[in-house]
Amino acid sequence: MATLKVPSNVPALADDCDNLRKAFQGWGTNEALIISILGHRDAAQRRAIRKHYADTYGEELLRSITDEISGDFERAVILWTLDPAERDAVLANETAKKWHPGNPVLVEIACSRGSAQLFAVRQAYHDRFKRSLEEDVAAHVTGDFRKLLVPLVSSYRYEGPEVNTRLAHSEAKILHEKIEHKAYGDDEIIRILTTRSKAQLLATLNNYNDTFGHPITKDLKADPKDEFLKTLRAVIRCFTCPDRYFEKVARLAIAGNGTDENSLTRVITTRAEVDLKLIKEAYQKRNSVPLEKAVAGDTSGDYETMLLALLGKE
Repeated sequence: MATLKVPSNVPALADDCDNLRKAFQGWGTNEALIISILGHRDAAQRRAIRKHYADTYGEELLRSITDEISGDFERAVILWTLDPAERDAVLANETAKKWHPGNPVLVEIACSRGSAQLFAVRQAYHDRFKRSLEEDVAAHVTGDFRKLLVPLVSSYRYEGPEVNTRLAHSEAKILHEKIEHKAYGDDEIIRILTTRSKAQLLATLNNYNDTFGHPITKDLKADPKDEFLKTLRAVIRCFTCPDRYFEKVARLAIAGNGTDENSLTRVITTRAEVDLKLIKEAYQKRNSVPLEKAVAGDTSGDYETMLLALLGKE
């Protein structure tokens, strides 16, 4: 369900690196050439390009990029060029250091990646920042948010299909009881949301819906301005319907006065090799406008061209 379009005949690695070097040199930067290469290579190919470029020219490709381009276009190219786990580590570090209750990035990384992917993110974080993701989250996040986010980013969930229906029923009752008493930061809620496998958690949430006549997210809207409730809803939506979750992030990034470029860039660069096609379909269904058209109407220049390339525009 990726939107990334890689040419059927990919040029030789040396040719890609040579053309990138040419794009950076001279009086002006050839932004179109940068997009035509990096915007149409998958993660393994980009990783190989970075290594070959460094070996050939004695300079990290990311350094060459930051020296030659800037602004939203630079951020989009840099995030995209990074290995997926390294990209998530960078996003997590930015979020942890400047954390505020309304920032959903840690939830997105912890809840929309698989167990092996999240483990790779933690390894990449170690390598890049010489600290653990968990300790940085614990150092910068406070209160119920810390109780929730530290175990979320530390988790390694079982990914098998097995479901214990009796457990799903009992834990649905526990969730309902705690939410009914507005004990949103209760240890039991956090234990269930941060440790259960996706299959088990989905069974519990379905049982909640069947038993109490409405989805759990409805009960978590008791106070729409409560950021912790918003975070709990984000956890659940990232697990149950990531395409619709990220559609909403993209929609809110584009809607209103001014564009939230960071959120729009994050959605497109992190999902282009995963499920951006499903996100595009959800956006079209929800807004009756193609996501490509909305992005083109709200962005401009090389930044727009880069995002549209990752969206799969011909």
